[in-house]
Amino acid sequence: MNISNLILHDQIKIGHKFFKSRLMLGTGKYRNFQEATQSIVNSRCEIVTVAIRRAKNAKLNGKINLIDALDWNKLWLLPNTAGCETVEEAIRIAILGRELAKHLGQEDNNFIKLEIIPDPKYLLPDPIGTLKAAEYLIKKGFAVLPYINPDPVLAKQLEELGCVTLMPLGSPIGSGQGLKNLYNINIIIESTKVPVIIDAGIGTASDASRAMELGADAVLLNSSVAKSLNPPDMALSMKLAVESGRIAYLAGRMPLSNLSQSSSTIQGLLN
Repeated sequence: MNISNLILHDQIKIGHKFFKSRLMLGTGKYRNFQEATQSIVNSRCEIVTVAIRRAKNAKLNGKINLIDALDWNKLWLLPNTAGCETVEEAIRIAILGRELAKHLGQEDNNFIKLEIIPDPKYLLPDPIGTLKAAEYLIKKGFAVLPYINPDPVLAKQLEELGCVTLMPLGSPIGSGQGLKNLYNINIIIESTKVPVIIDAGIGTASDASRAMELGADAVLLNSSVAKSLNPPDMALSMKLAVESGRIAYLAGRMPLSNLSQSSSTIQGLLN
């Protein structure tokens, strides 16, 4: 299969939905409305995540609500529980998120990105709270996408509960440090059957490409685009990086060697 066909037919399945793009974008931290909308367009993403706690106040420069401005016939809403510190709060926000999706015309959208973060300094997710909330929400018919530390044991437990993806962080939210937990992320990728989406810590396009080369199924990012000098251009670079990394993973890298190896054979050398 050539590259154009590979990109055309390669899809990711999350729950009951199929998506062509393996890049997902957040909607926060942009300097203005134009940068936000153009970045989403340039990224060619299909899934856009929105913090429901901030949704009602999601006006950029006080002029327009980004949620109302986006074309939800082309985009799939991923409500998230960002800002929630407890299980009870996350469940309540998840229910509001599902109602927002239905309001936008996505009647079959039960997606929720589950975040429970009680620590205001390092913003690391609560593993026990995430397990409890995921179990409850799955029973209520949600397709849960949990944001977690790169903990392979927790990841397996969440998969067994019925989560439709696992979303381990590469490094702390908004830090731009890249992939600091490669060993554990590799274990999660190798050990689970549901899609693994690297979420948080991506700083630039090479980080996104590296994540995909490892075998991650997708990348979700926000700050690396929104805080760049030119968000629309950075969004385009992320699109290309994710596609490149995915193709490299499917192509299969060459074996590593401790010795140099000539790129041409000694047969047929002229004397």
